[in-house]
Amino acid sequence: MTARPDAPATATRNIRVLIVDDQELVRRGFAALLANEPGIEVVGEAGDGAQAIAQTRRTRPDVVLMDIRMPRMDGLEATRTICGDEQLRATKVLVLTTFALDEYVYEALRVGASGFLLKDTPPRLLLEAIAAAADGDVLISPAMTKRLVADLVRRPISWPGDLGPLDVLSEREREVLAEVARGKTNSEIGESLYMSPLTAKTHVSRILGKLNARDRAQLVVIGYETGLVSPGE
Repeated sequence: MTARPDAPATATRNIRVLIVDDQELVRRGFAALLANEPGIEVVGEAGDGAQAIAQTRRTRPDVVLMDIRMPRMDGLEATRTICGDEQLRATKVLVLTTFALDEYVYEALRVGASGFLLKDTPPRLLLEAIAAAADGDVLISPAMTKRLVADLVRRPISWPGDLGPLDVLSEREREVLAEVARGKTNSEIGESLYMSPLTAKTHVSRILGKLNARDRAQLVVIGYETGLVSPGE
């Protein structure tokens, strides 16, 4: 659906990651994987949602890898709290779960998650998702995308004022929005529409502001619900 980072390698930057899972072996496994990746630093671990919130506030990671089903407080509630905290605006939450249930995807995105992956995701895709989240993009497991998109087109969306959702966009911005909804990165949008990745990024930022959308995930929803793009394209 979206959004692979323009360059999956993380060696040129330092991404601080907090790992949240109620199973210590799972946490250690992810920590070992990430420790071998240049440009990624594991800054802590947490075993439930309450600990995740506390650790996030203490360590200020760039990305939180968040399990869903945990004792005391689940990952969705923790994600809601983290994403709703103005002091943690720079922190992105990437949800990881064993359970491929649609309602988890919707709720995770609704409360502000910057991605949703299954725990059996290949390591390379996990690393791409971490880089994408740190860059402000969204990546959803390919296994979940088809069902998610099929349902999104049936969900109503409300818009402020009397304008239609796309009336505030220029023709060029609509073209960019369509490419975002197809899951393309800024570099891929640039190639398709003959512009630089930086220009594509600028257009995306303007579209987010004009549509009062939180992130690229909401732009994908808008693209499908307005009929700008259709499932199967």
